[in-house]
Amino acid sequence: MASFGGILTAMVTPFDERGAIAEERAVHLMHHLFDTGSDGIVLTGTTGEAPTLTDDEKAALWRLGVEECGDRGRIIAGTGSNDTRHTIELTERAAEAGVDAALVVAPYYNKPNRRGLVAHFRAVAAATDLPIILYNIPSRCAVDMPNDLLRELAEIENVVAVKQARYEDLEPIEGLELLAGNDDMLARVLDIGGTGGITVASHLVGREMRRMIDEPEQRQQIHESLRDLFAALFVTTSPIPIKAALNMLGHEVGGLRLPLVEASAEERAVVRQALERHRLLATV
Repeated sequence: MASFGGILTAMVTPFDERGAIAEERAVHLMHHLFDTGSDGIVLTGTTGEAPTLTDDEKAALWRLGVEECGDRGRIIAGTGSNDTRHTIELTERAAEAGVDAALVVAPYYNKPNRRGLVAHFRAVAAATDLPIILYNIPSRCAVDMPNDLLRELAEIENVVAVKQARYEDLEPIEGLELLAGNDDMLARVLDIGGTGGITVASHLVGREMRRMIDEPEQRQQIHESLRDLFAALFVTTSPIPIKAALNMLGHEVGGLRLPLVEASAEERAVVRQALERHRLLATV
């Protein structure tokens, strides 16, 4: 199975003034990411506001990504939900679109027990030939997939990696590529044998984050230099800050869909100050 490591940017979904998906802006952003250090992009993940996208909107984005940038790197589709049947349907549509893998989050809100989690991922994996990347993010899902459960899920043939967004008890799992689920975890994940990360700040500093993989002797120094930017991009619920940052830098990604709201003046000031410290606004 091919590697799913590297810098995989969890791309925002650009909207137009009416709140509809802005496809031209999305294509522009995809190419920008591949031009600036990304090895792949994740479409319709949390950062892409997946909970407020329709199935047809998701499928259109996946097709657009494959058609426009499928020859440039990995196109990964966020297909997870808290309904196994719906997750299977989305994963099938992603496969039809030609994506390289599906990112499947642990079911949220209904809080399945361990047997339910295993049954969920087995059912999704059995319904597709796509590689499956597990997504463990207890802070959003209210369920955690502990390492012994991840080891069990690693035995499923087409489960290939885990996007790990839990800070505690972090360890590599035999049979799974370990991907950092948060920007500020990337250095630590790489240090313990991880292969990359699904990241947000790589919208802005993808080349620097890619250096953390390519130049391990400089990894900690790069991490320290970016720590304040990582923090600024999570000053409030993501993707609110990253969308504010991209708009400041001239990438017209538009607003957000409710229940997410625009960054406040105070939050925008935090983001702007970080961009200024990193001299990112100088090119605008």
